[in-house]
Amino acid sequence: MTKSKRFFQNLIKPFTSNSSKDQNEVDLEKIAAQEQKQFSFEILVAATNNFHHTQKLGQGGFGSVYKGKLSDGREIAVKKLAHSSLQGKKEFQNEAKLLARVQHRNVVNLLGYCVHGAEKLLVYEYVAHESLDKLLFKSDGREILNWKRRHDLITGIAKGLLYLHEEAHCCIIHRDVKASNILLDDKWVPKIADFGMARLFPEDQTHVNTRVAGTNGYMAPEYLMHGNLSEKADVFSFGVVVLELISGQKNSTFNRDPDSQNLLEWAYKLYKKQRSLEIMDPLLVSSVDPDQISICIQIGLLCVQPDPKSRPDMSRVVVILSRKPSTLEEPTRPGYPGTRYRRSHRTSGSSSGTGTSGVSNSQSFSSTTHTQTATLTASTSSLTSPRLDPKGKRPMKY
Repeated sequence: MTKSKRFFQNLIKPFTSNSSKDQNEVDLEKIAAQEQKQFSFEILVAATNNFHHTQKLGQGGFGSVYKGKLSDGREIAVKKLAHSSLQGKKEFQNEAKLLARVQHRNVVNLLGYCVHGAEKLLVYEYVAHESLDKLLFKSDGREILNWKRRHDLITGIAKGLLYLHEEAHCCIIHRDVKASNILLDDKWVPKIADFGMARLFPEDQTHVNTRVAGTNGYMAPEYLMHGNLSEKADVFSFGVVVLELISGQKNSTFNRDPDSQNLLEWAYKLYKKQRSLEIMDPLLVSSVDPDQISICIQIGLLCVQPDPKSRPDMSRVVVILSRKPSTLEEPTRPGYPGTRYRRSHRTSGSSSGTGTSGVSNSQSFSSTTHTQTATLTASTSSLTSPRLDPKGKRPMKY
């Protein structure tokens, strides 16, 4: 057994231990020290000024995130699990397990962790800028995001998802790709964050059936209505983010066109009328490349197709973004809750009754407090006629 495999298998054991200091914790501390992933509780207390409220970056159902500074000058973000959070413990455990073996420029970097009695903490690199939603959906923030910067963000997010889906140790489906889970570092490099609801995906399956977890406005119809989860659910969410980046509009609260139910429908209507550039954020006029933005609009619409088989995988998206394609297929009407989607027969899927519950904490490791976003959660057995709140801010009722 390799050292990294031993570390991975032992990483989660102390999270479920009832004893104050069992052999598993001792083993974990030895392995973590060898892997240089362990932080002592005292170091984190000193780095965060004893978790002082002025150091708090955000708060969610799992607990709080604090900014800290190590003695060597490195800035960190510390996620501290609330003692009373049962769901947070599951998400905390899930995130630690997944990120322990993930390393990519466009994925937030887990530096280490700490288990100290009842205290359980994850330590991340600190990301200097605000999360993407804090800039994109504010008039005084969007002007910082010129077209080149937005195109670089689209490309970086695509590369991060490609890594998770095809290049990581195992296929990882994020399940909650959205603007608030994209962090921006000091060089404006996007980093996918918040893996509390992510799932490992079996290599021999086309999809798995699981409990629905995600955020209103970003979930693929086959996942929302039937619980069918595959990489294409992340592709759909990515398509929504692409159209949001181009338009500066948030899909779940879209109200720019009274005749369109949401941003996706509005973008498609204009595309069919050969007026797709009209969805562009007016702040981009002086910096935009018309051909480049047209391709990105088409990519966004292809990613939000109602049939997951019609959506490109992330490897193809990255290729399209890296060079101008000679031909690109025509998108059809986008899929979103309320549109017709015929459920595919379960010939190669597997069922899972122990999926992560869908409480999404839209907090970030950036320099401002992030408000928790209401999310959607339901058992697949009750997903028959979903109804979405028109404002996109309250849980769905079934």
